[in-house]
Amino acid sequence: MSEPAPFPPVTCASKEGLLAVGGDLGGARLLAAYRGGIFPWFGPGEPIMWWAPDPRMVLFPRSIHISRSLHKLLRKKLLPVTVNRDFPSVIAACAAPRRQNSGDGGTWITPAMQRAYQRLHRRGFAHSVEVWRDGVLAGGLYGVAIGRAFFGESMFSSGGGESKVALVHLARQLAAWDFAFIDCQLPSAHLAGMGAREIAREEFMRRLALAVRRPAAAWPKPPPGESSTET
Repeated sequence: MSEPAPFPPVTCASKEGLLAVGGDLGGARLLAAYRGGIFPWFGPGEPIMWWAPDPRMVLFPRSIHISRSLHKLLRKKLLPVTVNRDFPSVIAACAAPRRQNSGDGGTWITPAMQRAYQRLHRRGFAHSVEVWRDGVLAGGLYGVAIGRAFFGESMFSSGGGESKVALVHLARQLAAWDFAFIDCQLPSAHLAGMGAREIAREEFMRRLALAVRRPAAAWPKPPPGESSTET
């Protein structure tokens, strides 16, 4: 299989951050994009669009802000958290339409996107965090990890703070693994309230180049049999 065509330098991106249009969602191209500070984002019926915005929003794992109410929720330990237990259900929930004030409409996660990231999950690059309430999946997030960089893609919640619980769990684990950052991609008031901040693209690229060269962490493997659910 031939290698995907290289992306233009991120400095060629438009003012809005659009860098390129077209290509595919194959694993080689997606991993090359993330390693190069680029991510796909497009709506249903639109061509694949690749972005490298300036500035870039990131969350440094040790700098996550936990509000007083979230501390109380975490202390109650009513919401068990797992990792890589049900990636397909997490990405499907993230793709579902959301309330307008949820901060993430979800509609950009097309079926093709879901299949592409499930393939990355089976290869050990994409990961999910699940939050459970009374045995039912109630919130979570997913993203891509390369080296010691985590690229957050989307999260969902049933309305009881479950996505925040997932993000705290992720940040604590990434801090323990000495990850450099969680890439939040675009500005978000929700994530800013949890400690994320904007940095210049140039700084992001410097940090990224160092992070992706570091050894990968030992993420939990998908449950047996999951690899046969989609090809």
